[in-house]
This record gives sequence, structure tokens and C-alpha cells, in this order.
Amino acid sequence: MKRSQTFLLGLIGVFAALAFIIVLPFVEYVVLAALLAYVLHPVHRRLEARLGETTAAVALIVGTLLAIVAPLLYVISVFVADLRSIARGGSGLNVAVVETQILEATGIEVDLAEILTSSAQQIFTVLFGGVGGVVATTLKIGMGIAVMVFLLYYLLLEGEAFVVWFYDLVPLPDHVTDRLLEKLDATTWGVVVGHISVAVAQALLAGVGLWVAGVPDASFWTFIMIILSLLPLIGAFMVWGPAAAYLVVVGDVGSGVLLALYGLIVVSLFDNYARPIVIDRRAHINPGVLLLGVVGGIYAVGFTGVFVGPIVIGVLVAAMETYRTEFDAV
Repeated sequence: MKRSQTFLLGLIGVFAALAFIIVLPFVEYVVLAALLAYVLHPVHRRLEARLGETTAAVALIVGTLLAIVAPLLYVISVFVADLRSIARGGSGLNVAVVETQILEATGIEVDLAEILTSSAQQIFTVLFGGVGGVVATTLKIGMGIAVMVFLLYYLLLEGEAFVVWFYDLVPLPDHVTDRLLEKLDATTWGVVVGHISVAVAQALLAGVGLWVAGVPDASFWTFIMIILSLLPLIGAFMVWGPAAAYLVVVGDVGSGVLLALYGLIVVSLFDNYARPIVIDRRAHINPGVLLLGVVGGIYAVGFTGVFVGPIVIGVLVAAMETYRTEFDAV
């Protein structure tokens, strides 16, 4: 390799590392902007014929902020409030009755209040860096949303040009690049539209059941179910099942039985029927792997890791599969 090529590659490596360090604090918002641009691109293509390219992009961004970001921020604020309340011992659950029932049935004393408090404190620390980190997290989210909106605007306008640039830049045969992009498209669609959307919808359905049944902090448990719903078969049952049992134990038998029936008939059947319909079968994404991405993503980058983690793992799997099929036999 010539000295000039070596120098240029070294220069690219150094500045790529510096660029990564600069982008790292907001990498989740960069990924979110890319995902939103991916989802909104077909809509933008249709609108630009009527409104023009720029107006269509602005309209889509405003609509996205009103339809997704604003409600999401509200849900996060409610979740934080509930989490802080539980961390301070205000779970709203009648833990004394449950502890008495467990003691009478098993002879074992269980301090449920302490378990709930310590668990909430740990979750709070992982997501927000403790109580003192809430303000810093709020400021970061505000800046991140601004970055996301800025990138989303230009990705909607220049997305196709970026794909062309990607084709020219990647040192792969065209058919290999096409195959890789097809796998990336199937993986991204499976994660965003498939597993995550079904998990969110299933958790919201179960959350409505918790709220109607009178379970305290229903919004908090709904957020937990969004993550657990990525687990096959059991998923949200890990929340609404014990919630139904709790209602029975504290004496609200009717609500507990109705919640159990609602969970079995509505929540579980929705997951069983919706997931095969919504998910693109080409993706072949294992929900267990996605759960690992969700939990690891939340731990690494915060709340938006719900989306970032599975996408990163999905892209890795797609790249490895492409390498196996195209180059492993060479």
C-alpha cells in the first residue's frame, strides 16, 4: 500500500474516532432520526407531489412531533413521577395484606415494601443517574429532540442521495450491497413495525386493563410491560398476572378475575394474532435477542435504547448473515 493511501486511511481513522466521540452523547437521537426518516419516507414521497419537497418535510416533522414526541414526553414524565413515588415507598399497593397472606401460606416473612423501593431506586439510577440526574436528563432530551428534528428534516430531503452515496462508498459488488440493504430493510421493519409496535400495543391494552381494575401506578407497570412484551409467550403476563392475583389477595376478587379474563382473552390473543400479521416474515427476528437489545439499550443509552438496542443487534445480524452467504464459501 502506498504511503499516501496509508496516511489517508490513518487520517480517516483518527477523525472517524473523533466524530464518534462528538456524536456519542446523542447517538440515540441520530438513530431515531434515521428510523423516523425510514418510516416517513414513503409518506414524504406522496406529499411532496402536492405540497413540495420542503413543505412536505416540515409538515411531516410537525405532525410527528404532535403525534409521537409530545405524548411520549408526557408518558415519560408520568413514568418518572410514579417511579420516584415507588422509590420513596409510596407504591400505593396494600403490601401489608399481601405480606400477611404470604406469611400464613408459607411461613416466610417477606418485606415487599423494601423490595419495591429498592427495585424502583435501581431502575431510577439506571435510567436517569439518580434523582440529581433528572434535570440533566431533561436538558439532554430537549437538546436531543432538537438534533433529531434537524437531522430528520435533511434526511427526508436527502435520503435518496444518501443511499446513492452509500452505494458509491461501500467497496462491495452491487448485488452484495443490494442483498445487505434488503436484509437491513427487513430487519428494521421487523424491529420498528413488528416487535416494538406489537409490544407497545399489547402493553397499552394490558395497561388499560390495569387502570380499569384499579391497580395503582398503572402507567409505571405499562412501561414495564412494553419491555416484557418482547418476551415470547409470557411477556406482559409477568405484570398483569401478578396484578390479578394481588387484587384477589387484597379482597377485590371481582376485579382480579375480570383482569385475568381480560388478559387471557384480549391481551394474549392480540399478541398471538397480531405478531405474525404485522411482522415481516422475511426478518426472522428472535424476540429473545430483541429483549437483550432492549434491556442493554436502556442500560447503555437510556429510555430511547428501547429502539436503539434492537436495531443495533438487528443490523449486526444482517451484516453477519450477508457475510456468511456471500463470502464464507469463498
